[in-house]
Amino acid sequence: MDVLTSFFLGHPLWMWLGFMGLVMALLALDLGVLHRGSREIGVRESLALSAFYIVLGLGFGGFVWWQLGTQASVEYITGFVVEKSLAMDNIFVIAMIFGFFAIPRRYQHRVLFWGILGVIVLRAIMIGFGAALVAQYEWVLYLFAAFLIVTGLKMLWWGDQETDLAQNPLLRLIKRRFRVTRRLHGERFFVRRRSGNGRSILFLTPLFLALVFIEIADVIFAVDSVPAIFAITTDPYIVYTSNIFAILGLRALYFALAAVLHRFADLKQALAVLLVFIGSKVFVADLFGWAKFPAEWSLAVTFAILGAGIGWSLWKTRDEGHAGEGQKALSH
Repeated sequence: MDVLTSFFLGHPLWMWLGFMGLVMALLALDLGVLHRGSREIGVRESLALSAFYIVLGLGFGGFVWWQLGTQASVEYITGFVVEKSLAMDNIFVIAMIFGFFAIPRRYQHRVLFWGILGVIVLRAIMIGFGAALVAQYEWVLYLFAAFLIVTGLKMLWWGDQETDLAQNPLLRLIKRRFRVTRRLHGERFFVRRRSGNGRSILFLTPLFLALVFIEIADVIFAVDSVPAIFAITTDPYIVYTSNIFAILGLRALYFALAAVLHRFADLKQALAVLLVFIGSKVFVADLFGWAKFPAEWSLAVTFAILGAGIGWSLWKTRDEGHAGEGQKALSH
């Protein structure tokens, strides 16, 4: 009992273990019960799952309020909303990766599930490293803030560059160093084939390559999202829980939005503005002599920026939405 009440990274160990137990239970329910077999996940099911994870993530803010107070709760919700919004960029890239490797929808859930497991471990390492840096060297927080501002301005001015995976050096290296099958083998990441002399040779499948590139994409996006949450709060528990809850629903959100991603193309500009705002908060707080930028203001501005971005994207692509509905009606 004394072990559970002992402190780890500023909070009782039972809070960490309870959170990780909840995450493991959700993952077991997802793969072991809801999606045991390979099948295509429909939009209705995806929307229901996405709503479930969003409600659960926001509901966890109530637990944070109960244990840590109002300030911590508002910081958690702000972090969750920011991380969920930045995950939209992941969805665009995931769609591109699945398209390049021609992964059918019925196998995509398996790739994303194992991808999420990898993300949980990678984010823990990156957040732990970041928390240690900020605790030891407070000026690192200003580097994070400046990096967010520069990244946001770069996104606004130059936008995103088109990526050609066929020319990716890592993909070329993997194909040179490993044997890769030309086609999928169901939901298998690896297969064995007999050579001419009867030896069993291990081959990678395109499904495994898709998993590798999704993990790499998350590491790249974490370079933006981890500094973003540290600019909101330096509490390791809030940083990690808000990150993981935002990521847990990423699979469901992807399946729900994959068919209408084009309607949110301009949301990236809103995300760029959001990065600039989050980074600038650190300097604004110092300018006015505040210990920290007011959490309530931060949450309100975050919602305003994202709401404006979503509204503008939907309005700008309204004709495409009507055209899609018309085509759907004709197909019936």
